[in-house]
Amino acid sequence: MARIVLILVLVLSGFSYQNEYFRSEKSVTDANLRGISTVSDKVIWLSGTKGTVLRTLEYGISWQKLPVPGAENLDFRDIQAFDDKTAFILAAGPGEQSRIYKTEDGGEHWQLQFTNPEPKAFYDCMAFWDRNHGIAISDAVDGKFVLLSTSDGRTWVPLHPRTLPAALPNEGAFAASGTCLVTFGKRDAWFATGGPAARVFHSSDRGETWTVANTPILSGEASQGIFSVLFWSAKDGVIVGGDYKKPDLAEKNAAVTHDGGKTWTLASKPPSGYRSAVARDTYPSPPVLVAVGINGADASYDGGKIWSSIAREEYNAISFGPSTGWLVGPQGRMTSRHRRLKR
Repeated sequence: MARIVLILVLVLSGFSYQNEYFRSEKSVTDANLRGISTVSDKVIWLSGTKGTVLRTLEYGISWQKLPVPGAENLDFRDIQAFDDKTAFILAAGPGEQSRIYKTEDGGEHWQLQFTNPEPKAFYDCMAFWDRNHGIAISDAVDGKFVLLSTSDGRTWVPLHPRTLPAALPNEGAFAASGTCLVTFGKRDAWFATGGPAARVFHSSDRGETWTVANTPILSGEASQGIFSVLFWSAKDGVIVGGDYKKPDLAEKNAAVTHDGGKTWTLASKPPSGYRSAVARDTYPSPPVLVAVGINGADASYDGGKIWSSIAREEYNAISFGPSTGWLVGPQGRMTSRHRRLKR
């Protein structure tokens, strides 16, 4: 009975959280949006198909389109911004379609920092410890995951082959939302995979060495695995995923860790289907986890153990600022969360 009451309370909390704070926004693009970086309540950057980069400097009241010359046909799956002027974008795709650009003047000019020279490589995600130190990951080439790093925010170099973790046959990462790779603190990084196994790789030295842990997330098919990883401390984290070809399959699609990713425990009440991204809303007390996917969004109020549905629209990615949050998806879909802001 106590468990039933707890679940009911969480479901009702989810209803209140959704209806009080979330609202649909007018679309300013027809691109499929997959990258999002919330710098502050006022400054948010988005990226997606057709070389799309968008930025708002006023809480999302208006958006600027920031064209990247020569990138009109690229798919920007990941974006990381540090202020209103500085941002990195990662284009995902085979061979030379995988690229990294940077702007330091709010999108007026873009520097092409990296073009993938390996035909077999396909870059999925990037993450940063600070504006000068970052890391990016590609699917495996010849049995090894390929990783790049930057130590000056300008040049990207491959990590030495001896440090690169081995991949299982057909194992790869997912470029669904730019969140298959995450950093924390000054040196920790984790990336997640799918296909024949759903695994989480961890480095405590900025990618120099790696350990790997199996997880109970759904795997076995090319469309199955972990799509997003999030850590809010060196020990506490969550992974979400499932099967993107079966978006309503609500099993083995979320798990939590409290030992830095060494072991993972499935959610006792999972999200409502496949989830491509997860983020942590720190404004409520305690914080709320929100995961999004093709068939909607779910919230967890207990660190990822129990999830309840809060939306049924299709989303790809999500990010939260101090008092704002944004969910984005296909055809330029945008949903915002605002609290106590004058807009």
